[in-house]
Amino acid sequence: MSAVYSSLFGRLRFGLLRRLLYLWARSEVIGNSATNPGLDSGRPIIYVLPYRALSDLLVLDRECSRAGLPRPVRAPDASLDEKEAHLFLSREQVWLGRPDPRGQSPRLLRVLDAVEQQRVEDVQLVPVSVFWGQSPDVESSAIKLLFAYNWAVGGRLRKFLAILLHGRKIRVRFGPPLSLRQLVAENLGHARNVRKVNRLLRVHFQQQRRAVVGPDLSHRRTLLKGLLHAPLVREAITREAEEKGIDEAKAQQQAARYANEIASDFTYTIIRFLEVVLSWFWNKLYDGIRINHIERVQEIAQGNEIIYVPCHRSHIDYLLLSYILFRNSLTPPHIAAGINLDMPIIGGILRRGGAFFMRRSFRGNQLYTAVFNEYLHTLFSRGFPTEYFIEGGRSRTGRTLNPKTGMLAITLRSFLRSSRRPIMFVPVYIGYERVLEGRTYLGELRGQAKKKESFFDIFRVLSALKLPFGQVAVNFGEPVPLARFLDQQQPGWREQTHGPDYRPDWLNPTTQQLALTLTRAINAAADVNPVNLVALVMLATRKLALDETSLVRALDAYLTLLRQVPYSTSVSLPELDGQTLIRHVEAMQLIGRQSDALGEILYLDEPQAVLMTYYRNNVLHLVALPALIAGLFLNNARLGREQITRLVSAIYPYLQAEFFIHWDEAELPQVIQHWIDGLISHGLLREEDGQIVRPDPSSGEFVMLTLLARSLLQTLERFYMVAALLLDHPNGSLDAEQLESLCSVMAQRLSILHGLNAPEFFDKTLFRQFIQRLTELDVLYSDETGKLRYLPELEDIAENTAKRVLSAEIRLSIRQVARSSKPA
Repeated sequence: MSAVYSSLFGRLRFGLLRRLLYLWARSEVIGNSATNPGLDSGRPIIYVLPYRALSDLLVLDRECSRAGLPRPVRAPDASLDEKEAHLFLSREQVWLGRPDPRGQSPRLLRVLDAVEQQRVEDVQLVPVSVFWGQSPDVESSAIKLLFAYNWAVGGRLRKFLAILLHGRKIRVRFGPPLSLRQLVAENLGHARNVRKVNRLLRVHFQQQRRAVVGPDLSHRRTLLKGLLHAPLVREAITREAEEKGIDEAKAQQQAARYANEIASDFTYTIIRFLEVVLSWFWNKLYDGIRINHIERVQEIAQGNEIIYVPCHRSHIDYLLLSYILFRNSLTPPHIAAGINLDMPIIGGILRRGGAFFMRRSFRGNQLYTAVFNEYLHTLFSRGFPTEYFIEGGRSRTGRTLNPKTGMLAITLRSFLRSSRRPIMFVPVYIGYERVLEGRTYLGELRGQAKKKESFFDIFRVLSALKLPFGQVAVNFGEPVPLARFLDQQQPGWREQTHGPDYRPDWLNPTTQQLALTLTRAINAAADVNPVNLVALVMLATRKLALDETSLVRALDAYLTLLRQVPYSTSVSLPELDGQTLIRHVEAMQLIGRQSDALGEILYLDEPQAVLMTYYRNNVLHLVALPALIAGLFLNNARLGREQITRLVSAIYPYLQAEFFIHWDEAELPQVIQHWIDGLISHGLLREEDGQIVRPDPSSGEFVMLTLLARSLLQTLERFYMVAALLLDHPNGSLDAEQLESLCSVMAQRLSILHGLNAPEFFDKTLFRQFIQRLTELDVLYSDETGKLRYLPELEDIAENTAKRVLSAEIRLSIRQVARSSKPA
């Protein structure tokens, strides 16, 4: 391939080969480096490819032409005596096997010498990776070794097969340029300069391949054997044999069964199969997938162990995330899945798509725990991207669930054991305009028992395809580096001795804090869509109905407020007006319309209202703070800014615990002022003589303020129920379980008396979270008998604060029901 442009025949030959290749091939540039590679047009450019391959050079030439970059088969510069502007790190050509990477490129040596001897001021080396498909190979068959392009870079025969099989999925990534002048300026000497530039380029190509193709995978059987020989697993096998009085060989066989039950079998053919099937499925089911901030992942993909922590709303969450990552040239992760999904047929497909299976509980089974922990440590230490849901299960209410810390604790211990590879948590928010399991959740919200997953669920899914599902959004939040998090929480952790069994006293509280940090980061990446915006307004009305003009105005007001006082830089908002939002939700059959002589009325019927609570809860945390501020003015005509800050700050810790709001208490006062200013600028409040004043009760602005306040009303009522029940029972007469049950019964009674059609209103889990938060804030504590005792601060929360945000009628009704619950 030398000097292909040195003659007319060479130019014709190269152009013909490129045309022939692109009769079949399709290529694209991944990343943004081709459009803005940081090149200096005044200095010679030499493109570097890792291995000698004419097909790669043809692809590179095509993409350079399309991007308007200098072509690799032209002379780089008159000052540099080279006929072509490309080189290969490895020059050897072979038909079978793999080229020897140790061979030196003569062009690289000449170019480096020209810079050292100052015959040319500088040369820019631009590393370019060409990927024919993307597949970490399992090496379980000779067929896969030939078909898949991975870490085993082969010769001409292998490349010929790659062109045939993967030619329509070629991806090109341009790396940042390497300045030889800067390298030479270090005065290392010619020999060391040669070694350094080769090392820098090799490391770059390895990192690029790891980011796009994924880590080099061992044969699954080899990996499983390695697990059984790990010191921690060997100790667990010995202990199992001693405790159960069995041969160590039998204990090892049991460990092998556990390993086989857990481990994934990542297979490229299944990944490509799923890509085709899921492309049809997403296009059939959804009107589109909106992806926001994926560049955050692309920037950290190299050199980091990435752990995706998405919210869990649907069984298709993990399929959707893997699909998006694969389509954006990122390695699909290994996914922690519940053992209940290891069903016939489906389980095998999921396992080959990257799923590894885990039991719901490890308690009492030390051997299984050891095998699982070692497997996860292997994934982390080898650089496999991983995914797990810290909520544990799917949210049936649309709220982000209280995080479970099991997988995070395993991750932390693995990192302490070996922290050479940085771990980056990537929070992911997945928002649906209609969730696939909506009908099932509707039944469960009404009190039906949760159904066990089965193979036949797939047919129920297919039967739902006739419904309009709108769009789905996938938002990538701000990554959380684990090392930096530990530096903040435990500054001296790096100096401590970290053995395989290392479990410091600070591990549990730090894991809890990490869980909260990640859950808040997930919520901070929320997507606001037409359905949850309409649900937010409609469910705040007294009769679940509103005239169209008022609904349009309320939707526009919410969007304006959310843009004016953004919750975070990761939140995404629809670029639509209120009227268009309504039409969209009507088309999805989630809201009804009725006409009369005075105009149009939008309403929710009973099934719609229950289901819409799910979608409202997706984004309720975004407006919780302004809704609380608005609520203060339902019972108060005017308040000072300091008074508002004090009242909001008193209730905020409980709102933060329920909604996982990300602002800490130090920044809360400033955030409150921003929201007050936002409400004032929109006319929902006024400032007069140093006081914040509500609008006239007969005005449209007061109606908007009331709607905003009522979106949080049920949450505040639940808070008051807990306090009222405690205060109306003798101090120390109830334990936590009794209090939860009484709260749930009381909430059901009130929902009947007041016509509240919201099953989540009496969800024990929400009461449990509030009771836990009261305990954490030392307002409640358990005595030696397990009974709950409260401090005087509870009465202040219940009466002095509650009377500012709840009407006298609601407070009286709750206290009456609370008194009736006292034993005779």
